Amino acid sequence: MANTAEQKRPIDTAPPHYTGKKEVYVREMFAGIADKYDLLNSVLSFNQHKTWRRLAVSLAKPTPGSQCLDVCSGTGDFALDLAKAVGSKGRIVASDFCEPMIRNGLHKMLSAAAPVTMMVADCERLPYSSNSFEVVTVGFGIRNVAHIERAVGEMARVALPGGRVAILEFNRPLPCWYKPFIDFYLFQVLPRIGGLLSRKEAYTYLPESMKHFVSREKLSETMQGAGLTDIHVRDLNFGTVCIHIGTKPLTVKATE
Repeated sequence: MANTAEQKRPIDTAPPHYTGKKEVYVREMFAGIADKYDLLNSVLSFNQHKTWRRLAVSLAKPTPGSQCLDVCSGTGDFALDLAKAVGSKGRIVASDFCEPMIRNGLHKMLSAAAPVTMMVADCERLPYSSNSFEVVTVGFGIRNVAHIERAVGEMARVALPGGRVAILEFNRPLPCWYKPFIDFYLFQVLPRIGGLLSRKEAYTYLPESMKHFVSREKLSETMQGAGLTDIHVRDLNFGTVCIHIGTKPLTVKATE
């Protein structure tokens, strides 16, 4: 996500698949594949991404009539699933810092089950009031932000007390006998298919970003550091996909 602070990543932790500022690279990359993004999601996940999102929505437990926020929303598929859960009396805000992705999703919102507002916004500096949304979600986007702690902190800030933060994200599978086959698909097959249908660069970035993304445990710690409690993790798809759910406490502990 975009960041104006002149802070540089340590050289030894910077993934080798981009140069310069990560937020600039990611925005330009997704802008370049926006028109093929939905097709590629379905092809490369064997259409399973829809099931993963529906499960994440179910675990986040939005209630009819509630307000929800989806950040790094892309073309808005997560927002549509949230809209089904909250119904016509609810309201969904979908935000992403890549304007072409938002524009490519606008037509979908015409058939949404609840009013959906799509906005261009940076999840590291969300333009929403604190304590505003019953559920705050991100689907396959937190891996792409430049400062994960800042983005998770913002998601927690805008959640209502008692509300939930849900993070659906790729991760590396836990050690197992089939891990070499998963790696073969991720690092050999997936970039080739992506290259045939769109920009190969973007689908070389995907497995590399998974390799350098934080572990399940570290992401849970980041959520706890943002003040969320009752963290639950659900592994899917042989451990290559994870759902993290955290709850914002009803009361904030007083500091010493």
